[in-house]
Amino acid sequence: MHSLTPDYLANLRFDTQQLATLRALGEYRGKQLLYVAQSPEVLSDLRQVAAVESTESSNRLEGVVVAASRLKSLVLKNATPKSRSEQEVAGYRDALGLIHESAEQMPFSEGTVIQLHSILYRYMPQPGGHWKATNNDIIERHPDGSSRIRFRPVAAHLTPMAMIDLIGHYRSALDQHLADPLVLVPLVILDFLCIHPFPDGNGRMARLLTLQLLYHFGYAVGRYISLERIFEESKESYYETLEASSQGWHETTHTIAPWLDYFWGALLRAYKEFEERVGTIERGRGAKGDRIRAEILTRHRPFSISEIEQACPGIGRDMVRLVLRTMKAEGLIAPTGKGRGAKWISLGMTPVANAARPKTVNQT
Repeated sequence: MHSLTPDYLANLRFDTQQLATLRALGEYRGKQLLYVAQSPEVLSDLRQVAAVESTESSNRLEGVVVAASRLKSLVLKNATPKSRSEQEVAGYRDALGLIHESAEQMPFSEGTVIQLHSILYRYMPQPGGHWKATNNDIIERHPDGSSRIRFRPVAAHLTPMAMIDLIGHYRSALDQHLADPLVLVPLVILDFLCIHPFPDGNGRMARLLTLQLLYHFGYAVGRYISLERIFEESKESYYETLEASSQGWHETTHTIAPWLDYFWGALLRAYKEFEERVGTIERGRGAKGDRIRAEILTRHRPFSISEIEQACPGIGRDMVRLVLRTMKAEGLIAPTGKGRGAKWISLGMTPVANAARPKTVNQT
């Protein structure tokens, strides 16, 4: 009933477009490593933004919502969780932080899976880290009150053995080079969700495991661009392709193409966004960029984009925005609001202002 058995993997076939996507992802991985080596200082801002977005989106996909005014403080550990939703957010924050710090050293094992689930629930009244004791059908509920069973996972009494089989088949497939890691990782996630081993938190666990396994093969874009946000922004396709690829899973007659294509597309989108954002930061250099930077550094009061435009005739708004993003990533300035009326402030205006500044995650 698994997607990772030698027989199932041996029968997989990929068309020209799919093979081209795999090659493109490999090339992006190489460029990502180059960016990290050459421009580590410009990536710190992306990491903070990604951490906040990932924590918010992965929980929101499960209907867990926290006020924006509290979210960032929770993610940056500047606040104590006060409600169930905030406890769930704090747990995800901790598990995500562990993966970003230690994924390369964390094996994919029963112990790791149970440890991550335990961290996910560390602030909750009920402890995590235990396989489900009762069956848990995946039910789709509609606004009119009707519902349907989307998928019937592995029965509770078979779950421990199903997880042992999943991990064993994955390790064997890797050792025997039965498929590209970018094929094996999404298949692990599909099988994990079809087993649905925990009483709750399976969706969030699947997204954490996605990051962990991608890290093992150098696909670390999730450190800088939130894959969870991309999944949330395309959540209809996310759920539809998972459902399509899970049909017939128990009988091993399922077709994994819909889920693979979606998964690779999401990863490709993340890499394109990563390259675009790093390029945006790096393009804010040169003669025009230096003029804008010099003007901004003279400002001792909050200022607007239009004020910088007026002070730098001949330079367009797009270039001003590029430099603002660069200086924000460097921790030199921060926005004070959103929208047309937003102002910017220099974080070096006074020692007090600099020490007390909040690192913002506004994307302008």
